[in-house]
Formats: sequence, C-alpha cells, structure tokens
Amino acid sequence: MATGIAMFDLSGKTALVTGSSQGIGFALARGLAESGARIVLNGRDTARLSKAADALRADGVDVHELAFDATESFAVGAAIDHHESGNGPIDILINNAGMQYRKPLEDFPADKFEMLLRANIVTVFNVGQACARHMIGRGAGHIINIASVQTALARPGIAPYTATKGAVANLTKGMAADWARYGLNCNAIAPGYFDTPLNAALVNDPEFSDWLAKRTPAGRWGKVEELVGAAVFLSSDAASFVNGHTLFVDGGITACL
Repeated sequence: MATGIAMFDLSGKTALVTGSSQGIGFALARGLAESGARIVLNGRDTARLSKAADALRADGVDVHELAFDATESFAVGAAIDHHESGNGPIDILINNAGMQYRKPLEDFPADKFEMLLRANIVTVFNVGQACARHMIGRGAGHIINIASVQTALARPGIAPYTATKGAVANLTKGMAADWARYGLNCNAIAPGYFDTPLNAALVNDPEFSDWLAKRTPAGRWGKVEELVGAAVFLSSDAASFVNGHTLFVDGGITACL
C-alpha cells in the first residue's frame, strides 16, 4: 500500500461525478482530475455537459461525457454498463446530483416533495447500485454521496430537503454495511453553505448572508474548491479503512449553537 502523499494519488483511476456540469459537481471533477483521475461527467442537459467537458479538456483533462437521468433506474444501469464495457472500470463514484425547493412545510406541494425524493435519494440509490455491481466484482471501489449541513440541522422552509439529506447519510451507512465486505468504501461529504448556482438566491440576499456570517464560526460562505480535499481523501487509499462516515465541511456551523 502506498504511504505518505502517494496515498492521495488518483492516477489510473476513473471517477464518475453525477450532476457535474456546474457548481459543486464540476469543482469536484476538476479537483479529482488534478489528483490524477480520469473524469466522467454526467448531467441531463447535453449542451451544458459538453460545455463543462470542453472546459476540462482545455486544461488537459482526460474526460468523458455520460448523459443520463439519474432518477431513471433503467437508463442509469444501461449507461453505466455501456461505459464499463467500452471504456473500462469506474473506480470512484461521486453522487452529487440533487436539487432544492423552498416553501413553508404547511404549503409544500406534494409533487415537489416527490420530486426532491427522486432527485436527492433515488439518484443516490440508482447510480450507487449500478456502479457497485461492477465494483463488487473487482473487489474495490469508492462511493461518495453528497449530503448536506441539513443532514444534521434544519431551517424553516426546507423540511423535505432536510429529510432527503438525512436519508443520504443513512443510505451511505447502509451501503457500507452491505458493501464494505467486498472492498468498497462508501462515505458521504456534507457541505455547509457554499456559493453555488443552487444557492444563488441566498448568496444574493444580504440579510441571509449576514446571518450566515454570524452563525458560521468561519464567518463566510464556503468556496466550492474547499470541498476538493475531502473528496480526494475519500476517493483515495488514504481512506482505505473509512466506511459509512459523513464528513462535514461546513466552516464549523454544526459544531456550535
């Protein structure tokens, strides 16, 4: 087994990042590439996906595009199987696809609740299972699910989102319970408040940003690049005995009242 800095080297590995056309997913894809990994970008919008892939290729990244809807089990399985048979194994999966919808709980539309369940939970199950079936046969693989600070905390107006992210952490534990015996490492990263397109409305709200600065010990919004270290660690040999863990990267917001 490698030691020292070599433990974090991802050279020769292929990483699939779902929902990676922008925001956190794109930043994690770039970060893993800088650590040596080949990258498979995923999204539903093929034009946006190609634009993201071109941006990585301009930096010399070996990148593939794999367009599928992560909420559709059959489409996911077919896409993963096709990539594995034609391009080789997926060694690392980052389940990043997801969405947010804000509304007071008493007024929350049932169809939007169902939409959040599919976007934030079903996607993790679908892609995790499809990749794990191949990883199990090889006796190795890293699965990283993107949870949230809302895995542990709640705020008004996002109760269903909070429920889905709590489920992501528990599904991660379940993956570890079932798949660690086969050599898979299954963990989660729980970002705090990061400046992303998903949070654009909050970033542009001075009142909320002021509240966040006071509530977070670090005193600011996170930058997506600050999630890369955690992703590289959990994707690497350095995390060989880390399983079922949710790593909070939140500027200390869950550490204090």
